[in-house]
Amino acid sequence: MGQYDVDLFVIGGGSGGVRAARVAAEHGARVAIAEEHRWGGTCVIRGCVPKKLLVYASEASRAIEDARGHGWTIEGVSHDWAALVAAKEREISRLSAAYSTRLQKAGVEVITGRATLADANTVVIAGRRITAKFILIATGGRARRPPGKWITSDEAFDLPALPNRIAILGGGYIGVEFAHIFAGFGARVTLIHRDTHVLRGFDPEVREAVTRGLVAHGVEVIACDKLVAAGHTLTANGTTFEVDLAMAAIGRDPATAGLGLDRAGVALDGRGAITVDEWSRTNVPSIYAVGDVTGRVPLTPVAIREGHALADTLFGNRPTPIRHHLIPTAVFAQPPAATIGMTEPAARAAGHEVVVFRAKFRPMRYALSGRDEQVVIKLIVDRPTDRVLGLHMVGPDSPEIIQAAAIAITMGATKADLDRTFALHPSTAEELVLLR
Repeated sequence: MGQYDVDLFVIGGGSGGVRAARVAAEHGARVAIAEEHRWGGTCVIRGCVPKKLLVYASEASRAIEDARGHGWTIEGVSHDWAALVAAKEREISRLSAAYSTRLQKAGVEVITGRATLADANTVVIAGRRITAKFILIATGGRARRPPGKWITSDEAFDLPALPNRIAILGGGYIGVEFAHIFAGFGARVTLIHRDTHVLRGFDPEVREAVTRGLVAHGVEVIACDKLVAAGHTLTANGTTFEVDLAMAAIGRDPATAGLGLDRAGVALDGRGAITVDEWSRTNVPSIYAVGDVTGRVPLTPVAIREGHALADTLFGNRPTPIRHHLIPTAVFAQPPAATIGMTEPAARAAGHEVVVFRAKFRPMRYALSGRDEQVVIKLIVDRPTDRVLGLHMVGPDSPEIIQAAAIAITMGATKADLDRTFALHPSTAEELVLLR
């Protein structure tokens, strides 16, 4: 069987670890993987998948409002939160089982339990020692929780009932999305954030539009640099109010504690993340890491790409480095925001001579319902080369539009390429090729 029990041992059954394990096995490697909780990791169990299901469900309230403007008579509408949570759980259980099944079909040994490092080539799980030529750490991250009676998004998916009054601390992806979700089901929501606009790091015009969308959805947005929490009594900048639920959405930390990384000599950075290079290799030649545990780009598709690239590099005879450039991303606010590439400030700071093209309009879908909501499209172009540096959008279908546009932008699209593309009318996306 060789010097080692397996060629690759993966710690963590989330998106990145599962992809690496499956692809490595398909390349012919002997692979084992361990997960201490449920298969699927953050994304499937307590992240993007259940979040998107709740987004779809909560958006129904907006659709009902708009339907009345199209002549529909809708009376006696109510929502059963417990039924939604149960339906969500059935789908998550199905997906989790599918992850495990697919691994086994690929020939991966699937182990349920907590694995830790004994040394650079040995893991221990439930008293069993397994040696591996390579070890991959893909344990993801954990929600940051302030002191006091705060829940995080981990618990928000399984609330037994929908609270009437909810405070959310944090203006990033998770805070913004859950503010809309809860408001869509009728809760009174206050979002507390350090800045006047949410989504720090996004283009300023996106931040402004998303903040405006929160307010339009009935969410109270408080810019607060001093918050005092005493149970369910909150004081923000001197204003005191009561809530039934306080939720923290202030980021996630790499899940590196208790893995035995010190025994193997694996280096961590100041945030506790595993330090890796473009090959996802740590300072220990036999140990690699992908996904949120590395603190690079905490997005599920990035973890999947990193895991796949690692398997190709080690076992597929296809060395594949990862360069985190031109990554499309979306915030499933209502309406959603999506983006790829440089913001306007970042492009100018990088020394580009920038030309900005904008469009702002009310989409046709609201012509009869009268909803006061606009699409925002912003294109950042490098003047000397005409190359598209960034595309930013807020409005219905923006994630789907940005994903398609990302293909062209990744290929090096210029503004002239967009200009000579025929428009698909009537659509929101046609504005991309009509910007002047």
